[in-house]
Amino acid sequence: MSFFIPVFNGQDYPTWMVKMRTFLMSEGLWHIVVHGYKEPIDDSTLDAAEKKVLDSTRILNAKALSRLQNGVGATIFLRIIRTSQAKEAWDVLNKEFEGDGWTIVIKLQNLRHEFENLPMQDTEMVKEFYNKVIDIVNQMRNLGEKVIDEKVVQKMLIILPERYDVVVVAIEELKDLTALKPEQLVGSLEAHEQRRLRRGEQTQSI
Repeated sequence: MSFFIPVFNGQDYPTWMVKMRTFLMSEGLWHIVVHGYKEPIDDSTLDAAEKKVLDSTRILNAKALSRLQNGVGATIFLRIIRTSQAKEAWDVLNKEFEGDGWTIVIKLQNLRHEFENLPMQDTEMVKEFYNKVIDIVNQMRNLGEKVIDEKVVQKMLIILPERYDVVVVAIEELKDLTALKPEQLVGSLEAHEQRRLRRGEQTQSI
């Protein structure tokens, strides 16, 4: 059976982490990566049923560890070369590239500040600005922050320049902002943009 393993070479760890987690889940291996297992000091004392369970667990661990080993480049592989459990390998990578609890707190503080203060440039299109917003949001979510869609929608509506005032007022009056998806908002704003562009082209041609 062929499958694609996302490879991490030292850049954009949060994206690789999400892809690898999903991949391991699809293989039924995520549980062993998260929780690991306790290797007995002497497995000769186990009965047949316990030995069977242990053998199955060892196989799952070996599969998960193999996926992780093949999911990193040669330089990164050196970090986990001595690990014997998938959980240990995953924890080593997380600690180095995602950071410990304090590092994550600092990263989240910086991302929150960036999110709250991100401006939309006068020459910027809605989709360009939205891509910047959602990139920050995804980084925050990858670090455990719960950023709801309503907050993203509110950010977009508040920061939009005056040229969007008409459509913003219409959306705020006619839409339930608690249920409005960011993608739906962007679609409405892009439709407004296209109308403005067409009107501008028609004016120039007169």
